[in-house]
Amino acid sequence: MDMISKLPSNIIETILCFLPIQEAARTSILSTEWRYHWTKIPKLVFIEEAFQVSTDDDGELSDMGQPYVHPTQRNEMIKRRKLFDAIHQVLSKHEDPIHEFTLSMVTDGSSEIDRILFLLSQKNTVRKLTLEFISVYKLYSTLFFFDRLIDIHLTGCDLDYEPMFDGFRDLASLYLQEVMTSRKALLHILSTCPLLKSVYLDMDHLDFDESDDSTVVNLVECLPMVENLSIGFGIIECFTHDGIPQELPIALVHLKYLCIKDICFIHNYGLPALVLLIKSSPNLEKLKLEILDDSWVEISERRDSFTLKEDLAIWLEHLKELEIVNMIYRNAELDFVKVILAKSPMLKKVKIFLYNEVAKDEALHISGILKQSPHASSVVEFFVEIIGGSGSRSRSVM
Repeated sequence: MDMISKLPSNIIETILCFLPIQEAARTSILSTEWRYHWTKIPKLVFIEEAFQVSTDDDGELSDMGQPYVHPTQRNEMIKRRKLFDAIHQVLSKHEDPIHEFTLSMVTDGSSEIDRILFLLSQKNTVRKLTLEFISVYKLYSTLFFFDRLIDIHLTGCDLDYEPMFDGFRDLASLYLQEVMTSRKALLHILSTCPLLKSVYLDMDHLDFDESDDSTVVNLVECLPMVENLSIGFGIIECFTHDGIPQELPIALVHLKYLCIKDICFIHNYGLPALVLLIKSSPNLEKLKLEILDDSWVEISERRDSFTLKEDLAIWLEHLKELEIVNMIYRNAELDFVKVILAKSPMLKKVKIFLYNEVAKDEALHISGILKQSPHASSVVEFFVEIIGGSGSRSRSVM
């Protein structure tokens, strides 16, 4: 007996969501009952790398108007065209609301992506939108037609302009990676998303001109409800270009998780901004730092950079976990960890992943130093390990 066919329609459609869209569409040939199930699934995922299609049809070349191209390029062009055709076909036949839409592909400057997004936006049902592009694709106003989104995930996009829109009023999660944009455009987007709770910003830099006087205060003011924040230090730099204030006029009172990527400790470079953010997050529960790979710096420079004062005016009343990735054995980093230990009465776990050039005996020495340092918390578990490369590893739990 066919037990699956007897399941409720919503259960069958949920199962089909776990299949590639091509496989889900093929279920239409099973029987009359299965003919339209795939047109009702709420989640559509199109990944070019996983898209399977024959590229042996020579007629495709003349249709493209490019009869003489390299075979590899020819196949890529045919595959991309058929991918776009498949997306149009699915969208035209889809009957029920589409709640999640994912498109992952290499871009070639075609405006076809904007046409697909425009067609998708007409349904006005998408709640989660994921666009992952291998080469940068410039997204125009089409993106801002999706006014019901609660989750946006963009990779490899160009948003280097200030969009004219009222904002994503329901947006709770924003993920931007390798996105080209400006300080002004980023602040405009953030400021028009009042319900943001999770923000991930990982870009090399933000463009700005001399007329733009945005500061780190403006950035923090755009994140009043944020609970989880992952941000590249390069972005923080862009907002602290003209200096770092001693205090912020507002606090990130809802922030529970803070991750700063590619931060640099050499010569006190990243500490002032880091301390400012920590001081402005009174309810922080987990702090994660991913240290910039500075292997180009001489070992002597690493060891004797900046010494952090232990009487730093912070008190992390709710911090439970500290994680540092790519740590190098030097005073500035160790002093920072010591301060966190001394200022965090609820701290339960410290995880340190050392840079792969750190020797095993130095890893053990770091464990010993931290064990002997003053702790505000009575019970702290330490985890120290060398990561990457082919070097030795050391683990110490105390």
